[in-house]
Amino acid sequence: MTTTRMQAVPMVQVNNERVSVTQWNFVPGAETGWHRHQFDYVVVPQADGRLKIEAADGKTVISELRAHQSYFRAAGVEHNVINDGPVAFAFVEIEIK
Repeated sequence: MTTTRMQAVPMVQVNNERVSVTQWNFVPGAETGWHRHQFDYVVVPQADGRLKIEAADGKTVISELRAHQSYFRAAGVEHNVINDGPVAFAFVEIEIK
């Protein structure tokens, strides 16, 4: 699925045989693009923000995130993540290989 939104900018901080750590930076309205997570992962929001999550089953969820309030997801999640807030937003994603 293709959109005309701006793309979030990934900045890989660590990538080795055990983990991948990436900071994702979003301007308002930017998206990650559709992807499937191959590994379990933890997300650490760097600020308060609102993300729109488009799921592979067609459902859309709004997620209100709080700075430094981490959450975990299991491998296999397929989605597109969009900054649905009025300001820039970033989170750190830690994939456990």
